[in-house]
Amino acid sequence: MDDDAVFRALADASRRQLLDRLHERNGQTLTELCDGLDISRQAVTKHLAVLEAANLVATRRQGREKRHFINPVPIGEMARRWIGKFERSRVDALLDLKRSLEGDSHE
Repeated sequence: MDDDAVFRALADASRRQLLDRLHERNGQTLTELCDGLDISRQAVTKHLAVLEAANLVATRRQGREKRHFINPVPIGEMARRWIGKFERSRVDALLDLKRSLEGDSHE
């Protein structure tokens, strides 16, 4: 896995938003992904290409449509590798404390 490609892909807010949308409803077309976004169709296409290159999104043709699917494996591998270094239980405890102090109870 190329950590740099995944980090670069995740560094952009628009790409993270596209991943969030695919997480909510996997298998969307380009038209569906563009719906309600404040960026152009061409920009969405470029962002999807970066996500595909990082193996975060896979596509499949269904007739004339191209469907986009999130691939969570690279993110899971990164989390295991990087969070594992810092002992997941300690990180989870710190995140719980942060949420508690900030009054954020919805995660």
